Amino acid sequence: MIGTMTGCAISTEMTHISKLWLVYNSASGSNGAEPLAQLKGAFGQAGIAVDREFCFPEDPAPGQADLDAAGVDALAIFAGDGTISTILRDLAGWRGRALVLPGGTMNMLSKRLHGELTADEIVSRLGAGKARTVRPPVIGTRQGMAFTGVTAGPATAWNEVREALREANVVGLVTTAAEAITESTGGARVRCLDPDCGLAEGYPAITVTPESAGLEVTGYLAETVGHYAGQAVAILQRDFRKGPHEALGTFAKVRLGGVEGDAMGLLIDGEPFDGNGAESFTIAHCELDLIATGE
Repeated sequence: MIGTMTGCAISTEMTHISKLWLVYNSASGSNGAEPLAQLKGAFGQAGIAVDREFCFPEDPAPGQADLDAAGVDALAIFAGDGTISTILRDLAGWRGRALVLPGGTMNMLSKRLHGELTADEIVSRLGAGKARTVRPPVIGTRQGMAFTGVTAGPATAWNEVREALREANVVGLVTTAAEAITESTGGARVRCLDPDCGLAEGYPAITVTPESAGLEVTGYLAETVGHYAGQAVAILQRDFRKGPHEALGTFAKVRLGGVEGDAMGLLIDGEPFDGNGAESFTIAHCELDLIATGE
């Protein structure tokens, strides 16, 4: 294990925003036309002008060169965790600041930075000078930074159930739930290779979460009717990670792999990726400044 200083957030005083651009995803969670209008009203009341807007993915998100050429020093992103993570990974090393706003289903990164505040409340606190910039601990992955967590294993198929639930697709929910149960039961399990810990026969899912003390590693179970019932409840709560689990430890780095050497399913900040037979993850600091308004 490692000490708390390795992964703790780097925090600095917030300076004035001179030019802000806004990226939003109207398909994420519940940030449709009305919430977007309320958000822009909140920016106006806070005395912060939104210089330009982008509707992602119809409009490509601005890159570092676009932002620097226009003199933008803050980019607000009103979307779900997957969209936010995609945009932030491309901004690694940017000199400006990113404002994450809760516009998705789970809004886990927003909760890390702002607590349970709504988008309007976050902007209000920003306008009142109750903000700072932070570089919180993140997960270093082969695909770039992971801001909220990584899940590996056949149970990542439950992500499709979550998507069907979000879209209110009843037929899709039944179909994907059946497929997820089949995959969780018969799919190639994953285990913690380094350090060697947890069940030797592996788990349907292992999650890795960035915390102040390092990478928190958790194994998820799905072997009994009771476990499946717990998993179903977690799905209905829109977070399968609340299902039956056991803590494996907190580490500076971890290597996960398929018990049979097969390629793993991966979810990085909730978005699916094709994993290799083994994947390594490390604790790291975020590579750009994020605005935080939480206590």
